[in-house]
Amino acid sequence: MSKNLRAVLECVWTGLFAVVFTGLISGIWAGLLITNLKLTPALHWAVVPMGLVLWAAWSFLGGQWGFSRSKAARAAYLRAGPLPTPAMLWAITAGLLGIVALAGFWIVLHALVRTPSNPLANFSQYPLFTVVVALAMASISGGVSEEAGFRGYFQGTLEKHGLGWSAVVIAALVMAPVHAQTQGFVWPNMLFYLLVDVMLGALAYLTKSIRPGVVVHSIGLFVFFALVWPHDAARPMFAAVGDHIWFWIHVGQTAVFAFLSLAAFVRLARLVRVPPA
Repeated sequence: MSKNLRAVLECVWTGLFAVVFTGLISGIWAGLLITNLKLTPALHWAVVPMGLVLWAAWSFLGGQWGFSRSKAARAAYLRAGPLPTPAMLWAITAGLLGIVALAGFWIVLHALVRTPSNPLANFSQYPLFTVVVALAMASISGGVSEEAGFRGYFQGTLEKHGLGWSAVVIAALVMAPVHAQTQGFVWPNMLFYLLVDVMLGALAYLTKSIRPGVVVHSIGLFVFFALVWPHDAARPMFAAVGDHIWFWIHVGQTAVFAFLSLAAFVRLARLVRVPPA
């Protein structure tokens, strides 16, 4: 088998693995959560087995247990190694500033184009503590699975075969069907998620570790689950109101925090000194 064919096959199987792995983790959490809310909504026991599932998956993919001959290979695919403290802090700062900018961008987009609200954002009939715990676990689960599968295994393989920054975009595009499962194939949502995935991919590309991405991704999901998506249905469309002050506030939020995030990314790039592709 030629070297080029082996490279293509490796990229294909890691991409398929990322899709299947994130879908499996999402399905396990959905099943546990639905069962929990149906049987005992006041007793949030589902987080315990889900936490064990995430720990087992992370440990196996990182080569901490399992077949000894593949431990090193799995750890290399996951690329979840520690970072120097300054790099970790700048990466998380850049990502969180990006999350604030993207929250404003989501609100602006959905004030201009009517789209369905997120069906996973309505928890009003459940106890508050149950909702907080469930959203926290959903955020951690999504952050861990997507970063491990897409930014670790898949994007890391694309980078290994010399695709450079193109690996970030390719991984983001492959993730589109995953997002469409809950958000639908509507262009505002797809544009938003493309930007999110490019930002998270840039963190992994610059640092060669998914650790900062897991933190940023998890916090970002919690912010959107708790503060952004629940209010989508009640937000007025731009054309339907005369007072647009909040719309322009969110435009300003998007612009200011996008600039700050970009500046933090530039500082991070200088700190880690990634050579040009």
